[in-house]
Amino acid sequence: MLLENIPLPAIQPFASHYLNQDKKVLSNFHYGYNGQEAYNKRLKELQERSFQRADLADCIEAYMKPLPSSPAVQQSIADLRSDGVVVIGGQQAGLLTGPLYAIHKVISIIQLAKEQSQSLSVPVIPVFWIAGEDHDFMEINHVYVERDGQLNKKGYAERVLDKRMASDTSFEKSSMKKWVRSILRDFGETSHTSVLIEMLDGAIEESASITDLFAFIIMDLFKEEGLLVIDSADKELRKIEQPFFKRLLDQSEKITSSVFEQQELLMEDGFHSLIEIEKNAVNLFMTINGERILLFKTPDGYQDKNGSNKFGHKVLEELIDQSPHLFSNNVVTRPLMQEWLFPSLSFIAGPGEIAYWAELKRAFEQLDLTMPPIMPRLNITIVERDIQQKLTDLNLSIHSVLKTGVKKEKDQFWSSVKDEAMEEYIEETQKLIDDQYSKMKQKAEDLHPGLPAIVEKNLAIHEKQLAYLKRKTNDYLSFKHHVELTKYDQVESRLIPEDGPQERIWNVFYFLNKYGIDFASELVKLNFKFDHDHKVIFV
Repeated sequence: MLLENIPLPAIQPFASHYLNQDKKVLSNFHYGYNGQEAYNKRLKELQERSFQRADLADCIEAYMKPLPSSPAVQQSIADLRSDGVVVIGGQQAGLLTGPLYAIHKVISIIQLAKEQSQSLSVPVIPVFWIAGEDHDFMEINHVYVERDGQLNKKGYAERVLDKRMASDTSFEKSSMKKWVRSILRDFGETSHTSVLIEMLDGAIEESASITDLFAFIIMDLFKEEGLLVIDSADKELRKIEQPFFKRLLDQSEKITSSVFEQQELLMEDGFHSLIEIEKNAVNLFMTINGERILLFKTPDGYQDKNGSNKFGHKVLEELIDQSPHLFSNNVVTRPLMQEWLFPSLSFIAGPGEIAYWAELKRAFEQLDLTMPPIMPRLNITIVERDIQQKLTDLNLSIHSVLKTGVKKEKDQFWSSVKDEAMEEYIEETQKLIDDQYSKMKQKAEDLHPGLPAIVEKNLAIHEKQLAYLKRKTNDYLSFKHHVELTKYDQVESRLIPEDGPQERIWNVFYFLNKYGIDFASELVKLNFKFDHDHKVIFV
């Protein structure tokens, strides 16, 4: 593997300003991120706070007991129990780990933890916070595969019709195994496929939910790095969170107001808000009859969206005391809970997360908390050898492809090979026909009221035939030059699929299937720097 750094602007406008540490953006955070002083200061702050370390370490240890482990994992748990701090980040539990950016986030967490452990001379633990409380199954139930040069979304067949959390979403093991095999088959049989099938079969057998499966695979890939994982919907974790849920409930109106105030400040600076909440939002979910329902404040207490379920304040407090597992956080309160729960040295964030965390500064302050330094996660593109060759053949640079795509160059190539004379003949014929039929239609109107419609129908037949001739001419030319045109399509599909980053579409198992199960651990060994640059990995 060869690592190359390429300067590219962030896709998200706010994130782009944050990467540059613009003053008007930095005012929305408590720390910068690109100087060691921020981490020194943050460590001192954490050392002056108290955390439920023993309970948290016990909870994570129990949660991870069924998962692949290593001495490094056990050391991380011991460090958390004593005086270690964490680098933390999270993601939804996508099938087969979901899009590549989930893997990139794990790598970012591990890399920054290693870097800061050396700089601060204290244990820094990598922690991945799985968003198992999310309930949008359609966001996580698919993988993209390539068939006949086209990308196809291949979803898992079992349906989840209610608003069930991912951690409560089970699956039929034989169906999941069948689906996994179909994905690997579409990726193409290799010498590594049987090893992956064995690994995934084991993960499926050991997993009861979508979140379990995600956690098992992540730990199988990264266990040697001392990574810790925890499901945000874990019932034992909820018991630890119980007092803070009551605090969030008590201050829900002030928290919501603080979010709106912060959003107004951002809008004054020209930024649009990402968090959409209502004025009476409580920012907590409650599981009712198996479905995750958002709570809202009313003059008399609380209720769900349509008022089917109503609660008094005392009743909700008692429910939090007795059954904390029924409650979960939303986009506003999850970062607050994370900050209260973990000794977070830094939070690893994607571009969208950076933007929406900026809307939470006053919410943190409302609860006497501070945001940790927010480190933008690594943005990575993997370039395979066959794609490198195609870039050379087409005289394209990886920088230009990632920045502007290949449409311009492909259009230029097509213009150079298409038969302009034939196109002109077709266009001239079309113009002649249009002129003649215009005259015929005028004459037809004088002859009979029903005749113009017949003329128009006859014209449409000729136009259809000319369009067919033009299309077939292009088809023959495309076939004649299909080798070169396919190269453009493959570069686009592999590097900038659907006009977006590779990491949003492609799945890590495509690469594991092609290069072996150690591919992920080899990525971690690369000398990544958190320097704003896009990371291009040539394999």
